[in-house]
Amino acid sequence: MAKDKKLVEAITSMDTDFAQWYTDVVKKAELIDYTSVKGCMVIKPSGYAIWENIQKELDARFKATGVENVYLPMFIPESLLQKEKDHVEGFAPEVAWVTHGGLEPLQERMCVRPTSETLFCDFYAKEIQSYRDLPKVYNQWCSVVRWEKTTRPFLRSREFLWQEGHTAHATAREAEERTIQMLNVYADFCEEVLAIPVIRGQKTDKEKFAGAEATYTIESLMHDGKALQSGTSHNFGDGFAKAFEIQYTDKDNKLQYVHQTSWGMTTRMIGAIIMVHGDDSGLVLPPRIAPVQVMVIPIAQHKEGVLDKACAIRQELLEAGFRVKVDDSDKSPGWKFSEQEMKGIPVRIEIGPKDIEAGQAVIVRRDNREKTIVSLEELSGKLSEILDTMQKEMLERARAHRDAHTYDAADYGEFVKILEEKPGFVRAMWCRDQACEDKIKEDTTATARCMPFRQERISDVCVCCGKPAKAMVYWGKAY
Repeated sequence: MAKDKKLVEAITSMDTDFAQWYTDVVKKAELIDYTSVKGCMVIKPSGYAIWENIQKELDARFKATGVENVYLPMFIPESLLQKEKDHVEGFAPEVAWVTHGGLEPLQERMCVRPTSETLFCDFYAKEIQSYRDLPKVYNQWCSVVRWEKTTRPFLRSREFLWQEGHTAHATAREAEERTIQMLNVYADFCEEVLAIPVIRGQKTDKEKFAGAEATYTIESLMHDGKALQSGTSHNFGDGFAKAFEIQYTDKDNKLQYVHQTSWGMTTRMIGAIIMVHGDDSGLVLPPRIAPVQVMVIPIAQHKEGVLDKACAIRQELLEAGFRVKVDDSDKSPGWKFSEQEMKGIPVRIEIGPKDIEAGQAVIVRRDNREKTIVSLEELSGKLSEILDTMQKEMLERARAHRDAHTYDAADYGEFVKILEEKPGFVRAMWCRDQACEDKIKEDTTATARCMPFRQERISDVCVCCGKPAKAMVYWGKAY
């Protein structure tokens, strides 16, 4: 048991040092490893399997809305990037440049894609000629590179995985509808699959995507009270179309510019899962995203029939549609329990000689350690019920935590005091003047996370300057 204790003690308590706790979890749960490439990580099988499930679930939801997958190059010529001024200025500090091909200097340097708007625009300018060619509703799964100064696994790395949707439409209305539609796809995915509640809203002009007319976002709250931008959807209007001459002939044989959107979600959502649901024993995975939902752990597996029974249970559950493994290693049961908890596997099934004799097994939930003794005949049905309950209750707990750490402020003194003393969201009114937004960030380091779609009137005046209020905003310190 000394070894069992050591495994758990290897994690720093989240209340002692949340940043170190996070690092301990991603390492001890074997999600990532560091590399000799500064700011880049190896996503190990346990971590990549979570991303595969995210990809599978999102891809199905995208395709249900008519999205098709494509793949574009990872290199962007500098001249192409320069075509949209606001866009290139927004990404310039983070761009990685390629200057040589082999030993020869390139005639024109190329950036490694930080995002692919310019490539899609170049492609669409050739692809779209007539109204019959619209809409184009494409997505690509790929990696991007942004030369971040400060990095943290999953949350901010120099290379990360994501999907980026890029669509072209005949009208502004269609583009706006698609922008909101994809934001809602992200929000529903986060809540239904990741058990992470989100706030849906619009970014301020200061915080919107470079080159966009409007950026919409889903914002979630981590256990330490910091916000995480969890998915964004951008309406580009016809700005990129004019820069890249993306035109089509309408039904009246007149030339029109297309209206475009872009939307994305990244591997930072794995970081969100960790920080919303994890505890001092490690990772806690919602059942619907967990690569392994059930770990069968034989007790006294050296005794005749125990391992065979564990394997039979695994086979039965696999056939019933569960993702399940057996831990048949020669480690002690206590060590196996600690490993299962560290890796966040939603439930374990304990089966030993006495259980076999009684025709039963013990199901233990990862999130609350609740034990349920169930007959072997009812195992599959009871397991399904427990996993569904766990998924629902994880979302409810996360929502309760967010709501308990969301505060309202009507005056600036109260607003600053809350941000200094109480981690979480602060809801306050704003005049929509960037000068107030800048002052709030300078005074508190908090930023405008979003103007929620569901507006409420906390007061009649801006929390910062006292002028008439125009919008209620969620403010917070963020990753």
